[in-house]
Amino acid sequence: MHKLSKYCIGLIVFIFLYQSCDNNSSEQENWVNLLSKNNLDDWVVKIKGHPIGYNFNSTFKVEDSILKVDYSKYNDSFNNTFGHIYYKKPFSNYKLRLDYRFLDNQVADGEAWAYKNSGVMIHCEDPNSIGLDQGFPVSIEVQLLGGDGIKERPTANLCTPGTHVEMNNQLVTDHCINSSSETIHDTQWVHLEIEVNNDSIIKHFINGVKVMEYTKPIYGGEYSSEFTMALKGQPVKSGYISLQSESHPVEFKNIEILELLN
Repeated sequence: MHKLSKYCIGLIVFIFLYQSCDNNSSEQENWVNLLSKNNLDDWVVKIKGHPIGYNFNSTFKVEDSILKVDYSKYNDSFNNTFGHIYYKKPFSNYKLRLDYRFLDNQVADGEAWAYKNSGVMIHCEDPNSIGLDQGFPVSIEVQLLGGDGIKERPTANLCTPGTHVEMNNQLVTDHCINSSSETIHDTQWVHLEIEVNNDSIIKHFINGVKVMEYTKPIYGGEYSSEFTMALKGQPVKSGYISLQSESHPVEFKNIEILELLN
């Protein structure tokens, strides 16, 4: 082959590889740390029975860049004070990643199903619309569960408070659907990633493995709120992101988001 031709081919390959690496670097640079301030300034707390913005019993706190759901001030009485902490702005198309782990013991009077139970709520209704005694926002829940050392209990499941989704082109109205993940019994950090494409495909990943996929979320079903009743049957295209407090201590770190093009 002519030396000039070899040179041109080599140059083209170099440019392609350079652009590919540059694109990957750009994507990495666009990940935004949602706990960059190492405090709760960018987050809004809403706990059942309490007004928005009131962090009852200091349930949510940040220490050393870890967002902690803490029950040390509850005196063994949870009393169904389910809570959520919302990032300050809504999103539509994005990847969200974080690490989580369950710790210690559940509050004494917590529900049995809430043992090692938390969640990342996506496409949440506006926290300002949450009723005083409303336990859960209308949303899509990426349910996080830990094992008890014996029974199988997958994580990154799907729950649908006030919503429905489709799987395999079929409407699913069950409230919770298990993922294909393995059970994680101990207190290790678990890496979760969620890919959200508007009202199209939503995917859950645990430690890099896809464990759940569904499409076409719509408003409707159990736990609908006054705010969303009028939206029944309409697509859920965007919303807030929140993390749960359901009576078992849990920690979150490395909470990062990458917004995607529409």
